Amino acid sequence: MKLTGAQALIKSLEMEGTEVMFGLPGGAILPVYDPLIESSIRHILVRHEQGAGHMAEGYAHATGRPGVAMVTSGPAATNIVTPLCDAYLDSVPLVVITGQVPLKSIGTDAFQECDTVGITMPVTKHNWLVTDPQDIPRIVREAFHVAMTGRPGPVLVDVPKDVANQIMDWEWPDSVDLPGYKPNVKGHPKQIKDAARLMGEAKRPVIYAGGGMLKARAAEALRELAELTGIPVVTTLMARGVFPDRHELALGMPGMHGNYTAITALQRADLLIALGSRFDDRVTGKVDAFAPDAKIIHVDIDPAELGKVRRPDVPIVGDCRNVIERLVKVVETDRAKREWPDLTPWMAQVRGWQRDFPLQYEQLEDGPLKPQFCIEAICDHTPADTIVAAGVGQHQMWTSQHWRFDHPYTFVNSGGLGTMGFSIPAAIGAKVGRPERMVWSIDGDGCFQMTAQELVTASSERIPIKVGILNNAYLGMVRQWQELFYEERYSEVYLSPDLPDYVKWAEAMGCVGFRVDSPDEVVPTIEKANEIDDRPVVIDFRTDYREKVYPMVPAGASNDDVILGPEIGEGGR
Repeated sequence: MKLTGAQALIKSLEMEGTEVMFGLPGGAILPVYDPLIESSIRHILVRHEQGAGHMAEGYAHATGRPGVAMVTSGPAATNIVTPLCDAYLDSVPLVVITGQVPLKSIGTDAFQECDTVGITMPVTKHNWLVTDPQDIPRIVREAFHVAMTGRPGPVLVDVPKDVANQIMDWEWPDSVDLPGYKPNVKGHPKQIKDAARLMGEAKRPVIYAGGGMLKARAAEALRELAELTGIPVVTTLMARGVFPDRHELALGMPGMHGNYTAITALQRADLLIALGSRFDDRVTGKVDAFAPDAKIIHVDIDPAELGKVRRPDVPIVGDCRNVIERLVKVVETDRAKREWPDLTPWMAQVRGWQRDFPLQYEQLEDGPLKPQFCIEAICDHTPADTIVAAGVGQHQMWTSQHWRFDHPYTFVNSGGLGTMGFSIPAAIGAKVGRPERMVWSIDGDGCFQMTAQELVTASSERIPIKVGILNNAYLGMVRQWQELFYEERYSEVYLSPDLPDYVKWAEAMGCVGFRVDSPDEVVPTIEKANEIDDRPVVIDFRTDYREKVYPMVPAGASNDDVILGPEIGEGGR
């Protein structure tokens, strides 16, 4: 069968099971958009290429399948670099197709030419410049394979315009042959036995679950391991939902803005079972002071993570779900042979921390509206499996703290790169991937102004997400740092509470807009928003600008120096 390179590209995407892609056409990619008209693939036309990338990320977060985005050359390619980098740091599987100037024009500074392969090489698992249309099916199959296997991540295929127009003989490859790419998924049996031995000796163990657990679809395996051993579980920002918050062994989120119990449990542990986590600086604080008495079991599919920050006593390279399922069997055998330490004293200490140092805020009936109250109200008045997408900043931390995540794959956020503007397009992508679920975007006024135009996409495509803007008229997290560490020198953080008018803006984009000024309006407005299902809804929550995120571990400080609040001070004293 004779096809153009463009037709072969679309057919290859169909062969890989692509149901939806997000994109924006332009000159160099135009040949590929033509056969898309006859394709079964649904195309979502975005208003900015960054939105296409973040929508593809949201889709991947929510479904576990690779998100697909397609844009043209030059500025379109550079606009999607931020989502690529975001996906790279958070291990999100993306397949991005970019147009490129004709082969003979590459290197001549042609119109809308840039070195897309060179620019994106540091922020993709791999990328390809197609020089022969006959290679397209093979390259597409390799791209999906690389994106989804091992440590997931983004890949990019750059397609010159003339290659897209050339004729090729269609042939779909039966398999993928990448001799230098063989991820180890099983984990070494001896290392798994050594891990069980250490677990059987620990008196203060903690399971430190990271985002890799969600990528491995390991939620059920984690619960089985925790309940078998009675070991408590902390879930990082990128792992929220992998272990139910309401479970008696759940300690919540550790790190710079984690809760006191999760932070301190890691610090006092004698064993950390790190599963799909990378010892991020936001979790460890000052590395030399992090969990000083703990031995380390570290399981990760990426061997580069083992020993990168903290040298493990038992390193295990492998897929987290696979390793945990095998570890459970070894633990069962080990527990039958010998008595493991009684964890009752350790759990009593943990329960004491939970009792004495809970997350705190005060919402007065006639007082200013607290952002935490808004988040808890949304959580309490939505289905338990609602997907929530957060932007980056104070509202992201409050969402992780105050939303109860009892289902995996329900928190979509930007962890490693910390991309402002992530929430709106990511929520759209999540809703496209899981249309049967309710999807809320929790955003800040600063983040909202970066990518709000994608609500036009949501309105035109009938993608009914809900948006809650926690509007404090500031770049809140920056203001918090300036207040705490820069002697209240508020340099360039004020945004204005009334410019823009968010209700009018929402209405102009085809959404329903509401404004909430007082606590008694919160729940009725959320209920109104939940009843609307034919268009997006935006609620402007006018929140207290003075509210800060606590607890907080200052940057570069030890986790022992956690600040619980302005009245309490450091270390809970």
